[in-house]
Amino acid sequence: MSIASNMSTFKENFSINLDFLKSKSPPLIGIDISSSSVKMVELSHVGKGNQLYRMERYVIESIPAEAVTEGNIVNMEVVSECLQRGWRRMGTRLKNVSLALPITDVITKRINVPAGQREDDLVFQVENEASQYIPFSLDEVDLDFQVVGPTAENSDEVEVLIAASRKEKVEDRVAVALSAGLKTLVMDIETYAAQSAFELALSQLPDGGKNQIIALVDIGSTTIKMNVFYNSESVYTRDQPFGGNQLTQEISNQFNLPLEEAELAKRNGNLPENYKTDVLQPFCETLAIEIMRAIQFFYTSTQYTEINYIFIAGGCAGIAELNEIIASRTQISTFTVNPFANMELSNRIIPRQLNQDAPALLIACGLALRSFDPS
Repeated sequence: MSIASNMSTFKENFSINLDFLKSKSPPLIGIDISSSSVKMVELSHVGKGNQLYRMERYVIESIPAEAVTEGNIVNMEVVSECLQRGWRRMGTRLKNVSLALPITDVITKRINVPAGQREDDLVFQVENEASQYIPFSLDEVDLDFQVVGPTAENSDEVEVLIAASRKEKVEDRVAVALSAGLKTLVMDIETYAAQSAFELALSQLPDGGKNQIIALVDIGSTTIKMNVFYNSESVYTRDQPFGGNQLTQEISNQFNLPLEEAELAKRNGNLPENYKTDVLQPFCETLAIEIMRAIQFFYTSTQYTEINYIFIAGGCAGIAELNEIIASRTQISTFTVNPFANMELSNRIIPRQLNQDAPALLIACGLALRSFDPS
């Protein structure tokens, strides 16, 4: 999601130093900090035909276990060192970065207000509204808002999106980047960043997926995050506790390996011949069943009765034949997300490797897009 922001007065009132909703920034690196790795992406704008962007460089740097848990940075020093290593491996000169918070660390609220208000009046109204929905003192939060546009019901009103997070959540990420020699210019929300990159991948669907119900399923280390869209609007979200760590645990159990060695073997493919049949295939089948469960919750919780397409993202999305297994179980056409499919690639990029890594780079790509005006 990309919406512009003009927040000077509001920032002065609330000591905000980051923009949750700002859409345009100087060139920067998009950095996704997850529980298993740091993903860093740098894009440039080329604007040639359908190829608006070029993938300049990227890196995936593993994070030791338990340095980041449930979106919280537990070991600041370790994560900072990972950022430093990743930045050096990228070989970039850029030091400005865009980071993101998990949606669980951010309170968002959409409100309708009278159109045509002066900025001071709008700020005052947002302050009053925010105090009703945020269970903390406003001195304890970083807060941003943006006028989204006229409401569908009343042309005399506009919709305003409010986003807020505890200062400590923001400051942890900013401090980790700063310790690595990087300067945070934008703090986004992971869900919004993922959606921005996801929209680039919709070009592979007929008519860009217009009027279709599309599920984006991000399979992380510990959680399956499903976000269902209709015409670029999120209509349903659900998190399901299952992910790539289960596969690592099975590898560890089956082949008597410490967890760190099992994770490394999983990434490098250095496993015995029976790995695919005894471990990987059962994991994929269980994963497909978990996705089916999430879809059933969607059907029972909303007025929708079908999903037209599934896109899978995250580290596990690179598993060969996972698309086919999910499609077979769900009877829904399933694709692997690749937001870079229509981009130019610099000569630093190995296309085959990027195709493998692309599903895990969705959030980092969306964060890198914050350098540009998507309109």
